[in-house]
Amino acid sequence: MTNGLNERDFALDPEDNARLANLCGPFDEHLRQVELRLGVEIDHRGNLFKVIGEEAPARAAEKVLRALYTGTEGQTLTGAQINLQLAESGIDAMVDEAAEGAQEVVIKVKRGVIKGRGPSQARYLHAIATHDINFGVGPAGTGKTYLAVASAVEALEANRAQRLLLVRPAVEAGEKLGFLPGDLSQKVDPYLRPLYDALYEMLGFEKVAKLIERNVIEIAPLAYMRGRTLNDSYVILDEAQNTTVEQMKMFLTRIGFGSVAVITGDVSQVDLPRHVRSGLRHAVEVLRGVDGISFTFFTSRDVVRHPLVAKIVRAYESFEQAGNGEQGPGNTKGGAA
Repeated sequence: MTNGLNERDFALDPEDNARLANLCGPFDEHLRQVELRLGVEIDHRGNLFKVIGEEAPARAAEKVLRALYTGTEGQTLTGAQINLQLAESGIDAMVDEAAEGAQEVVIKVKRGVIKGRGPSQARYLHAIATHDINFGVGPAGTGKTYLAVASAVEALEANRAQRLLLVRPAVEAGEKLGFLPGDLSQKVDPYLRPLYDALYEMLGFEKVAKLIERNVIEIAPLAYMRGRTLNDSYVILDEAQNTTVEQMKMFLTRIGFGSVAVITGDVSQVDLPRHVRSGLRHAVEVLRGVDGISFTFFTSRDVVRHPLVAKIVRAYESFEQAGNGEQGPGNTKGGAA
C-alpha cells in the first residue's frame, strides 16, 4: 500500500475507561492485532482514535473498532473475537482487488533475478524505484529489508549510487554497547547480521568484503549518522521502530542530493522503554502527506517464509486465544525477527 494515505479521526461513544481498556487489550495488544491484519497505524487518546492507512483498510479499521467497542459493553474481548471481527471486515477482498493493479519491478543482480512475491512486495519495489524516501512497515518475514538491500545492490552495480549505507540501531533499547565483549566492530556486528546475510547472498562473500574494505559499502549503527550529509548514496535504515523521534528526524535530515533512503520496521516489535515514542510511528503520522515519500504497509498475509512458519504462527495464536498466553515485560509484543 503506497502513498494516498488516508487519516480517519473518530470518537467511540460513550466514553468509558473500562470499555476502552477492554477494547485496546493489555499493552494495546488488540490494537496491534488490528494494525498487523489491516496494514494501518492506530493511535488513540482516551476515546479519540486516529487510523492512518490507505482508504479501504483505514475505513475497515474504523468499522472493526466501532463494532468491537459495541461488543465491550457486555463481554471481555479475546484474540479470537478480534480475529472474527477482522474476518468480517472484508479486508481479504480489498487485498485481492489491489493485487490486480500491482506493477511488477524486476531486480537483476549477479546472483540472479529478484521480484516481488505478492502484491504488497510488488508495490513496495515500485515505490522504491520511483521515490527518494520510502517506508516499509509491517511484520517480520515480509521481505522489507531483503528487497531494500536488493534494490540498493542493483543501484550500486548500475552506478546509480556511489555507495551503499546500511544502518540500524545497534542495540534495541538505547544502543548501550558497553556490556558486550570486544571492540566496537565486534559489539555492533551481531545486530547488523541480517544486512550482511542479504549482501552475501546477492554479491558473494569476497565481493562484499572488498566493497566494505573500499568503503563503498558501509554498515554502521545509527549513532554514526549524526553530523553527516549523504549524497549519491543508497541508505537503508533497518529496525526503525527502535529509533526515537529525535533519531528518526536526525536520520531523515542526513539525506543529500542524488540519494535514496529506505526505512523499514515492525511497529509491533518496539523494544524502546514504554515512555519513549517510536520514531517510526511518529514519522508515519508526520510525513504521510509529504510528496516524494512513499509508505508501504505490509500485513500478516504478506509473510513469506518456510511453510511450517505459518503453521507455527497459527499454533501460537490458538494457544494465546485460549487464554494460556503470558504478557511479557515492557511493550514488546513477541514474534520472530
